[in-house]
Amino acid sequence: MEFKDLSKKVVENAVSYGEKYNVQQALLIHRKKSRPEKHVTEEVSRNELAKELADVVGMAIVIANLFGIDLEDAIDKKWIAKSR
Repeated sequence: MEFKDLSKKVVENAVSYGEKYNVQQALLIHRKKSRPEKHVTEEVSRNELAKELADVVGMAIVIANLFGIDLEDAIDKKWIAKSR
């Protein structure tokens, strides 16, 4: 499979998943780009965004574990060591 085809399928899957489980919805609500009846307070929208970010971080930890990747070391090399 060509990378372009693989990328297309990954994006389609991500969009479908996001629609099914309302993943993008938290960001849209926070930015007040959703339907007005879905608007909530700043505190509520930030809490919903926090939950979604926790999912992202949690899945990164799970995937790193599955592949035996030292995520702390990888973050240090990618984000911290570059600035030294």
